[in-house]
Amino acid sequence: MSPEVRFGLAFLATLLTLLGALVTGLRWRIRRRRAWHLGLVGLTLALLGWTVFEAYALGDHYDLESAGLVFHVHMFLARAATASLLIPVMGGALVLWKGRFHAAHRIAAFVAVTLVTLAAITGVWMLAWATPLPG
Repeated sequence: MSPEVRFGLAFLATLLTLLGALVTGLRWRIRRRRAWHLGLVGLTLALLGWTVFEAYALGDHYDLESAGLVFHVHMFLARAATASLLIPVMGGALVLWKGRFHAAHRIAAFVAVTLVTLAAITGVWMLAWATPLPG
């Protein structure tokens, strides 16, 4: 299987589980949805690890810096998005443990999803502009 296909599968799976975590998080007061939400959050983080791994493998086949400024913007957003996912995870733990901080958790989750979306858009843009390496 080509690196492009592996990355595409990992990327799509991550975005779908992230969307699922977002939707189930909006309905967290329903107990069974809360269980789905927690499972999807864990799965999303695991799939994100796979996506990052495949992205680095894909980077071996492209001259990503040939995409110019988009490369640097994407790398900043990708790192910020990954780091920002820790805040709603910790906030969610506080919601479960203390039963408070719902609003802060929701805001942090929306900020993280926004950064992930921007990183995804700039990543696709970067790959479209990058020069494939020979061989």
